[in-house]
Amino acid sequence: MSTVRALAVSSILTAVACAPALAQTFPSKPVRIVVPYPAGGSGTIIARILGDRLNQAWGQQILVDSRPGASGMIGAEIVAKAPPDGYTLLAGYTSEVAINISLFPKMAYDPRKDFAPIALTGIVPMILLVHPSVPAKSVNELMALARSRPGEMTYASAGAGSPAHLAHELLNGSAKVKMVHVPYKGAAPALVDLLGGHVFTYFSGMPPAMPHVRAGRLRGLAVSTAKRSAAAPDIPAVAESVPGFDVPTWFSLLAPAGTPPDIVVKINAETVRGLNDPAVKPKLAALGAETTTMTADDVSAFIRKEIEKFARVVKASGARVE
Repeated sequence: MSTVRALAVSSILTAVACAPALAQTFPSKPVRIVVPYPAGGSGTIIARILGDRLNQAWGQQILVDSRPGASGMIGAEIVAKAPPDGYTLLAGYTSEVAINISLFPKMAYDPRKDFAPIALTGIVPMILLVHPSVPAKSVNELMALARSRPGEMTYASAGAGSPAHLAHELLNGSAKVKMVHVPYKGAAPALVDLLGGHVFTYFSGMPPAMPHVRAGRLRGLAVSTAKRSAAAPDIPAVAESVPGFDVPTWFSLLAPAGTPPDIVVKINAETVRGLNDPAVKPKLAALGAETTTMTADDVSAFIRKEIEKFARVVKASGARVE
């Protein structure tokens, strides 16, 4: 038994000793970033911008691989079950990382246990929109209108349990109003129906919404983050009317659990450098994305808080997926 113990201890010490060496040589081959949504969305664009910057820094090809389906869970599962060596990463979004665990009774991965968070690659506000026919020009006016017409006013979302759905439910609860949820199969048809005046309001992503706001086809009442967005500084934050309201969407970079900490730290450092590069920041700002300088530990704490927050909203709203 003493020989077995000695061999076990030797193996552990060898692994610990090798970890810094692995980080020094990483990456020695192409790195794949899995995007769990269709190509062309903000997540893919951010991943490609980041991938180009990492390619310049490391001299290795960064492959952006779109694997959509099941509210982001197909792509997330691929990464959760990949070898924990830093060569397969997830471009994670709010839904599959923080929301779905409260909506789906059975998931093939646990976002709290199966990933090693690395970085936040973009915090993107949603914008609360109304059709111009709605006589509300602020959050307070919209809530007052909803109180005067209980159960009559409708709000769109990109689907049950989506960030837009839960943001509006949190607003409803905070302001003690009742608006009727109209779920769509995606963000594009929700925005189209708002433009057509078929629903009253919608929390949209900023990139597709802002051209319509600037053209006067829609009215932007507020952004969903705690502070105003640099992409639209003239539009107030919901928190200015509803203190404490803060429901951003965000994009992250995660590795499979068990990835050596030195590799996680190395990817975090280069990612943060890249996202804050003066040549990169304007590209992200055009998407309404704000960058951070969080460490990997900071990102882990942020994601845990987001999971807890959305769990409370899901429970309070009764949101469920069919």
